[in-house]
Amino acid sequence: MAAAAAAGEQGCRRVGFVGAGRMAEAIAQGLIRAGKVEAHHVLASAPTDRNLCHFQALGCQTTHSNQEVLQSCSLVFFATKPHILPAVLAEVAHAVTCEHIVVSVAAGVSLSTLEELLPPATRVLRLSPNLPCVVQEGAMVLARGRHARNSEVELVQTLLEACGRCEEVPEAQVDIHTGLSGSGVAFVCLFSEALAEGAVKMGMPSGLAHRIAAQTLLGTAKMLLQQGRHPAQLRTDVCTPGGTTAYGLHALERGGLRAATMSAVEAATCRAKELSKK
Repeated sequence: MAAAAAAGEQGCRRVGFVGAGRMAEAIAQGLIRAGKVEAHHVLASAPTDRNLCHFQALGCQTTHSNQEVLQSCSLVFFATKPHILPAVLAEVAHAVTCEHIVVSVAAGVSLSTLEELLPPATRVLRLSPNLPCVVQEGAMVLARGRHARNSEVELVQTLLEACGRCEEVPEAQVDIHTGLSGSGVAFVCLFSEALAEGAVKMGMPSGLAHRIAAQTLLGTAKMLLQQGRHPAQLRTDVCTPGGTTAYGLHALERGGLRAATMSAVEAATCRAKELSKK
């Protein structure tokens, strides 16, 4: 029932973006391509036309006025740089009403900070996306503020399905998501690069090796998600006694891949926590 209501509500809702960078564009593009929102119901603001041209190419409306976005849209994504977000919120706070749902995409800006800068009882959500949102395969987590209700969370999640997977988490897990999935994109790219370079070393052309490596990652991820299995189970299926995979896995374990990867996620998470305190 709630999902149906959310689906009906999203059909005519105007969606605003304060900040028109790559992530804002990715979210808008996903919403429009999936038919969640009509392009002319999207309004984006930025100080210059440099990024707004991408929204205009999608058929969206644009403006240089942040206040116009608040006056025209009830669901607003704040996708500015984190260090300028407080000034932007101070500028538009008087235009925020009880009808608004405010979604912050700014890394490191806590829900308590957002709520302090906005009028009392503002419905605030904090969204942590990652770069694959650009191709509608993002891994996102969402944390709710004190005044956000189930209906707001369900509405935003339903919309963001167009950009990938979006799950609600306690705010304490947002920085972990940054270490796992935000930074994890770079970790996976490094592994894909290493896979391909191993094949190149053994005689495969570079372009082919990189395409095969990327497709291997894609196919494996789909199997894990669609079958709902633990990675160890799938790994065991591939590994036959005395076979090539067993020898390769031994080399990876000897090289410390598992420990290095865990340490990378830990280091990135700790750095995200440090940045959040600044």
